[in-house]
Amino acid sequence: MAYIIEALNVCKAFGSNVILDDVSCQVGAGENLVLFGKSGTGKSVLLKCIIGLLTPDSGEILFEGKSLLNLSLKELNEQRKMIGFLFQSAALYDSMSVRENLEFPLIRNFKFSAADREKKVKDVLEKVSLENAIDIMPSELSGGMKKRIGLARTIISEPKLILYDEPTTGLDPITTKEISHLINNLQRDLKISSLIVTHDLMCANIVADKAIVLNEGKIIFEGKLEELTKKEDKFLKDFFSPEEIQHNSGSSNG
Repeated sequence: MAYIIEALNVCKAFGSNVILDDVSCQVGAGENLVLFGKSGTGKSVLLKCIIGLLTPDSGEILFEGKSLLNLSLKELNEQRKMIGFLFQSAALYDSMSVRENLEFPLIRNFKFSAADREKKVKDVLEKVSLENAIDIMPSELSGGMKKRIGLARTIISEPKLILYDEPTTGLDPITTKEISHLINNLQRDLKISSLIVTHDLMCANIVADKAIVLNEGKIIFEGKLEELTKKEDKFLKDFFSPEEIQHNSGSSNG
């Protein structure tokens, strides 16, 4: 399998606090990788290393086989155009309408005409089923709608990889299911690869092609989600119960 992103032997510490300890993971082209772990185990730090907001102390980050480390800011920004990041809060600009929020990355990073920007905005809103929200303000959106608009803004620049930071946090089960299926639909229709940090087993059961688990800075599991319950590791048994996996697997159908 060709890899879109590779983190190889990545180490990161803040003083004496080791956050990532020789971590390696890969996301294949068109693949969804789910990243689990307790709070403070380095999940967000790994995402920030991948996007270039943090620099690993050692190791390598490869995007389509090319190193993202030691790039100039201009070179890094060019690579970032192909990597989308969906923040936990959706991070919409409150003072901008939905249309203006979606146009912002196009104006800032590309040279599209006004007509092309308009077409792109309408196209992505159609993909997230919110065509009628184009001229409303973020304060008028529900939590689920904000997630959809945040996702629309992420895909409008046609990235090859999306990094999701807890995409379903704070959402009710029905909206969680809708957002999770939307992630899958975008993966299929746009051939986007995804690295998804989540604690939500319903979301993971819907989206995950494979999963990894971080604990104390190390990867302690990598494989299919259903294989987690077969492991004898105490942390995994405490973190994932077979009943929870089975329940959420059943609720993810449809």
